[in-house]
Amino acid sequence: MTEPSALPVEADPVLDGELVDDTLPQPRRRTRRNRLVMWWLHSQRVPLWLKSKPQAVQAAKDAVAWLVMSPVRFLGAVVRGVVVGARWWRSWVTVRDYRAAAEESEKLADKFTEIRGLTLFRWKVTGLVLAVVALAVAMVDLLYGADPLWMAGAGAAVALAILGRRKDGSPGRKPALAGPRTLTWTMDPQVLVDAFRDAKLIGKDESLRLVERATRVGDGWAVTVDLPATRKAADVVKNRDALASALAVDEVQLIVERVRGNGGHAGRVAMWVADEDPYASPPLRTPLLGAVQWDAWRPVPFGRDARDRRIDLPLVWTSLLVGAIPRQGKTFAARLAASGLILDAWVRLYVADFKAGKDWDSAGKVAHRFMAGDESEHVLALIGWLAELVAEVQSRFRRMRDLDDLTCPESKVTPEMSRDKALNMPITAIFIDEVQVPLEDRTSIEVQGKRLTAGEYVGELLTWLAKKGPAAGIVLVLATQRPDSKTIPSGLRAVLGSRFALRVMDWRDSNIVLGEQMNTRGFDSSRLLPSHKGVGILRPDGDTAAGADVLAMTVRTYYMPNEDWRTICEQGRALREAAGTLTGHAAGQDLTPVLDHAVVVKEIGTGGGSDAVGELPEPFASIVDYFGDDLGPEGRDFVPTAELLDVLKIDRMTLAQQMSEAGCRPTRDRITTESGETRQVRGYLTAEIKRAIAELARRYGNSAEGGRA
Repeated sequence: MTEPSALPVEADPVLDGELVDDTLPQPRRRTRRNRLVMWWLHSQRVPLWLKSKPQAVQAAKDAVAWLVMSPVRFLGAVVRGVVVGARWWRSWVTVRDYRAAAEESEKLADKFTEIRGLTLFRWKVTGLVLAVVALAVAMVDLLYGADPLWMAGAGAAVALAILGRRKDGSPGRKPALAGPRTLTWTMDPQVLVDAFRDAKLIGKDESLRLVERATRVGDGWAVTVDLPATRKAADVVKNRDALASALAVDEVQLIVERVRGNGGHAGRVAMWVADEDPYASPPLRTPLLGAVQWDAWRPVPFGRDARDRRIDLPLVWTSLLVGAIPRQGKTFAARLAASGLILDAWVRLYVADFKAGKDWDSAGKVAHRFMAGDESEHVLALIGWLAELVAEVQSRFRRMRDLDDLTCPESKVTPEMSRDKALNMPITAIFIDEVQVPLEDRTSIEVQGKRLTAGEYVGELLTWLAKKGPAAGIVLVLATQRPDSKTIPSGLRAVLGSRFALRVMDWRDSNIVLGEQMNTRGFDSSRLLPSHKGVGILRPDGDTAAGADVLAMTVRTYYMPNEDWRTICEQGRALREAAGTLTGHAAGQDLTPVLDHAVVVKEIGTGGGSDAVGELPEPFASIVDYFGDDLGPEGRDFVPTAELLDVLKIDRMTLAQQMSEAGCRPTRDRITTESGETRQVRGYLTAEIKRAIAELARRYGNSAEGGRA
């Protein structure tokens, strides 16, 4: 037996792997690719249609449309070229240039023989040329056939088309009667530029810069343009009617918005033009009809804008004012806001229907407190509700101070807090339909030894709740068919966050609902058509589908007939029964609020009525606030119009109309400027302003005293 040559040795483990060469420039290639992509997306030299798929699709559609229309355009250019050539030949054969020079030098009579001879010579040249051309055509046709003639004709047609290309200011190249303008700007941007010029939004020598080409968005066309330097998008929004006229569309079909944020500036305008009236179709039913439940902290589905975008209305941490003339959909709009809160089992509802109808009866199945009537006893009951809510708000703020930062990070109700039964801080919404009834009630009441009308007390309670209530989870929704300064105090209007104005009678009523000077910004609900039921201007307090920077928008509310309203209220009752949150009126526990008016007076500080100056309509309330003692006996005798316009931030026409209605007429007087120069300017005498203020204050004061009596 042979001895082995070596002992067995344990081998190293065998590993699978691949060779990696760190020297390969892969990371560098990735970096270069990223840089190329970033340059491609942000470079102004790369066309927009090469960066965006929707823009590329639209560019392809435009190219196809251009190809389809090119034969017609070519034929039109040839015809215009023939006209231009004929005009040039006529000017040449009649020696128009020579004749004009002779007329300017006043030697036309001396040059008449020469002009006559030159005219005859050019006519002979024309005849000779025609004869030579005819002979040449005949010989070519005889020797070579018709093909060369067709080639020559095609070349001549191209030359005539080039000669007749559209060019502004050239004779014969712009038709005396323009064709239809509707949506032609989608194919020819020059039409859009002409529309801006016709509307006097840009000058004759100015143009627009296309930011995004016209694209289809919904049932209309959208385009974004930059205005020339120093031109403002706010002026385009304000003069939307003039632009709609220049585009030959109804103003309801045109939406003009200023582009805000990082992608916009003061001169960038986004336009959307509908193919037809966007509000002519039947309204859509509310999507909440098929919802099992809803979260009150989510915005409530409210309606759709002209682009058919769903507009949701935020309600928590804000308040809402709905104003309109009768039979325009005011109650429907308020019930839409209520429907989302009804479908949240943790929301507590107060409903006061001063129309005394049955529109809100179904809400009694879910409301913590409910009443329908328009008598003084109902107004007094509302005062009890409001005083109860004032005490509740103060109680919530005191309890929030004792909570830790994890439960209550700020002095505001959170979603978790609103659903905690132990804390008892649910979202509480109070809906008052026909709020003008309690605000105008003149029943005399006594609060802590002070006499005042019930309407004044209601106004002070509502104002206080609108100021401090939202942070404590109180949602205030007011609806009125009389939106005027006498009905809704200016202090109350100023603290209502969201506004919705359906059709009203004039721009003053629209401004009372939407806010001062909104008509000068292009938002006037008095211009809405009577046939557009449920269409109004929404000024939201929060983000919507139209963007957080949109000041206001026209919205068509969802349709919710009485049977749908009853269905939603029944679903809301079932949700509350399952969650154990059915209380008050809905649970058959109508209890009279235990009131302590001393606490209420301490918190809201009633002064026995509103200050007369505070109730003055604009612009006099702002004039009193600004000028103060200057309107007194030791003050100025004259106020220039320019100073009033600068203070009030309104246009000259609006100021003149408001002052004229109050009996103040403009006059001229001399003032001394800061440089010591004396010049004559237009303005108003302070004596007339003070007389108008005294008359307005006496009018409001007498109405209040009459109510107390």
